[in-house]
Amino acid sequence: NRLSTILRELEPYREELVGVVVESTFNWYWLVDGLMDAGHAVHLANPAAMSPYKGLKYTDDRHDARWLAHLLRLDLLPTGYIYPKDERPVRDLLRKRGQLVRQRTASVLSLGNLWVRNTGEMLRGNDLKNLTVDQVQSRMGTGELALAFESTMAVIETLDQQIARVEKAVLARGRLKQGYEILTSIPGVGQVLGLTILYETGDLSRFPGVGHYTSYCRCVGSKRLSHGKKKGEGNRRKATATCPGRSSKARTLPCASSLARGGSSSASRR
Repeated sequence: NRLSTILRELEPYREELVGVVVESTFNWYWLVDGLMDAGHAVHLANPAAMSPYKGLKYTDDRHDARWLAHLLRLDLLPTGYIYPKDERPVRDLLRKRGQLVRQRTASVLSLGNLWVRNTGEMLRGNDLKNLTVDQVQSRMGTGELALAFESTMAVIETLDQQIARVEKAVLARGRLKQGYEILTSIPGVGQVLGLTILYETGDLSRFPGVGHYTSYCRCVGSKRLSHGKKKGEGNRRKATATCPGRSSKARTLPCASSLARGGSSSASRR
């Protein structure tokens, strides 16, 4: 057991340890949870806000660890938010729902492209999903095209079932906290999307101001200018130094300005 080995190696130094630093990688849950359960003060370092390799000719895990300890000692370590362990499963389940919804949308678009390419007829998403086998075969025959269409319809039906299953579990476990009920008054925001915003936000007090929260929502531009000309742009997918969080390819947290305009896809209005 890797955790047991780590705890055993740390134990002789427990009284001297000010804290234990863990980089925010994709698999930090088990290590951070185990260290905190064992009574250690854990700091989740935000790699996006550090430049440990700048100017160095040689680095390895030992050098990296020394660098993190140095930043912690100087009180300069940029840290991320350690999401509460008991609430994390609901948040991750909502993220899984978002992934399934995106897969369903991609399948519906593929279905529409297949239909219009071979029939010249444009159909809405619901009309496509309501087509019967006889209707498909009458327009596409019983060969390869019909099989491609029917298999995509089967995938969409399966995704619909799993999305409904996930939403049922989320609604049974998750509850909108006081102050968040107003979210459902925004056009296009229902219980599930409201819970998504709630669980992605976490403890609102961790944001010093509105600007930090807006940046966390990926609603702030990221560009570098010199004499009025664009010289490049930052990685908007990374968390900010002042409000670090889990780095991911896409957040399910919608932009506040988009919500104010009622801008949300039909797939996320539930």
